[in-house]
Amino acid sequence: MIVRIMGEGQVEMADGHLAELGRLDDELLAEMQSGDEEGFRRTLGALLEAVRRLGRPLPDEALEPSELILPGPEASLDEVREMLDGDGLIPD
Repeated sequence: MIVRIMGEGQVEMADGHLAELGRLDDELLAEMQSGDEEGFRRTLGALLEAVRRLGRPLPDEALEPSELILPGPEASLDEVREMLDGDGLIPD
């Protein structure tokens, strides 16, 4: 699976890592729904760090279709809300 972190680039992720990302995504969604800005910041950072740690960065010149697009680390709670369709960032 190809994941794009906005403003950073693309990462290739093995499907086996989706469960860990999904757990963080569920936590992020709950924090967004409750308006927990501090928790949102912490969990967004953890989600992005997990993608960076578990994935393999693609070269900058590679332009693959991204199956998943994540906000950058500076994205606001409201910006991320606009990206969602109510189900979170990571598909089930």
